[in-house]
Amino acid sequence: MTSLAQPDRQVRAPDGPAGPGAAAAPPGPGARRIRRRIRRTVPPIALLAALLVLWQVIVSARHISPLVLPGPTLIIRSTWDDRANIWPAIGVTTEEVVLGMALAIVVAVVTAVAIDSFRTVRGSLYPLIVASQTVPIIALAPLVLIWWGFGLTPKVALVALFSFFPISVGLVQGLASADPDATDLLRTMRAGRLQLLFRVRFPSALPQFFTGLKISVTYAYSAAIVAEFVGAPQGLGVYMTTAAHAAPYRTDLVLGAVVVIAILTIAMFLLVGLIERLAMPWRPRR
Repeated sequence: MTSLAQPDRQVRAPDGPAGPGAAAAPPGPGARRIRRRIRRTVPPIALLAALLVLWQVIVSARHISPLVLPGPTLIIRSTWDDRANIWPAIGVTTEEVVLGMALAIVVAVVTAVAIDSFRTVRGSLYPLIVASQTVPIIALAPLVLIWWGFGLTPKVALVALFSFFPISVGLVQGLASADPDATDLLRTMRAGRLQLLFRVRFPSALPQFFTGLKISVTYAYSAAIVAEFVGAPQGLGVYMTTAAHAAPYRTDLVLGAVVVIAILTIAMFLLVGLIERLAMPWRPRR
């Protein structure tokens, strides 16, 4: 009998730990997180860059006067050259914003706890808080300055008035959405009102609280600027007014201050988001 010859099979030594033909290992959680961040940040940055380039091209091609509409490059260069004047203004306005937000948080927490704890307070105070938002806060700026002068106090008060409502409403709804089973469980263990508040109701209300806080920080710098427009010795509002009334008009510095305010607002929003992550480590990231 003739035996069938077996074909020669070359056995290749593996090239590396997995061999050259092995499938690539899936990316780890760190790489996936970086990819998600890139996909989330690249589109808005690319769109903003395209708009700035288009703005610069239109201004240069049509020879628009810088007094009417300066280009982005002129705005950046002029603002940087005038940094000795704008830095103190940034510090003053930021101080007003931080103190006003702190006051708004304290008043909102006290008000929300009172509304959640007492039915009579909820029936009498909550409708007034909602109705107060129909009054334009900008119209109150001259009155606040008349009552408290041109110092730091009226600016802090106006920032707090602008920022108070979203925080208080979010916190009221968050306290009301506490888990009833957890509340009943602690009550069976003879927990007091303060224990229920700090162990169940406040942790349940943190997401709504931070949502309201994020909304409020977007208004804070605008409120401070409005107060400074009415009357202040220093600040970004005064800086913009001085640039607008200079001879010749410094439209580039006015728009530069607007860019600075936008950057500061975004930074404050991101700071609140960071504090939210630190305060709620159990909440999954989205």
